[in-house]
Amino acid sequence: MSGLIIHCLILVACTGCMAQTQHGRTLVLAGTGKTGRRVVARLVSRDLPVRIGSRSGTPPFDWHEPTTWERALYGVRSVYVAYHPDAGFPGAAQAVGAFSDLAVRCGVRRLVLLADRGAREAERCEQEVRSCGAEWTVVRTGFISQNFSEDVLTDAIRAGVVALPAGDVAEPFTDARDIADVAAAALVEDGHTGETYEVTGPRLLTFTDAVAEIARRTGRTIRYVPVSKQQFATTLTEHGTPERFAQPLADLMAEVFDGRRARLADGVHRALGRGPRDFADYVHDAARTGVWTDRGA
Repeated sequence: MSGLIIHCLILVACTGCMAQTQHGRTLVLAGTGKTGRRVVARLVSRDLPVRIGSRSGTPPFDWHEPTTWERALYGVRSVYVAYHPDAGFPGAAQAVGAFSDLAVRCGVRRLVLLADRGAREAERCEQEVRSCGAEWTVVRTGFISQNFSEDVLTDAIRAGVVALPAGDVAEPFTDARDIADVAAAALVEDGHTGETYEVTGPRLLTFTDAVAEIARRTGRTIRYVPVSKQQFATTLTEHGTPERFAQPLADLMAEVFDGRRARLADGVHRALGRGPRDFADYVHDAARTGVWTDRGA
């Protein structure tokens, strides 16, 4: 092996080590979820060290088992704080506050919080992160488009009926890819500390509009049916969702789908210098995967 090649290999290795030293390891909580796994992918693409925070991770992390937190924080410089099941759930702020304080004591310098736009409990989560002493960024978002293709609504789309306690309120559906792009930038780049980015799509749609777009793209008959929060909770439990999750989720949806989120925000542009992805782009990409194919057909 020539001296020049050896020199180049050493230079590449040193550059990688410098990047790891500069940025440190990032812990991505809910690292296998809709936004978390995308954040992981973006950090890995930059050759940055990542630890996936999940019950199946190494070491395991469980929001509901605080004894797992400290080991997951070992050697970590920054954390993507995504509370499971949602920052708007009861008790989220207490858990996020306790975790954030521990993270600072363990040497974490930067926290990026995924917050639920318009939810009172999520606002309390934001307050906890802002007051913990770390560099912080809040990524505040609403209904994630990928809920239609990577969650319980996938089966509803296939069955042809989407029933939600959302009335006819408009929502700026947000692409999980935009959330991940903003979060990854805030985790590893300078200039985002102290910022609250409201991440939305570029236009307002009702759920009737959104479901109609999916129907047009797939060539199938799909309709949206508004239901009460109790009807929604009952449906969730009938399909296997534990009641301790079903009722709080129904309550949360009833809380935020009252018109308070029916406005656009510029978080994607402020964080990344570009516009957000449109819902139609999401539908196009998801439909190409065949995720909404009716398995009974």
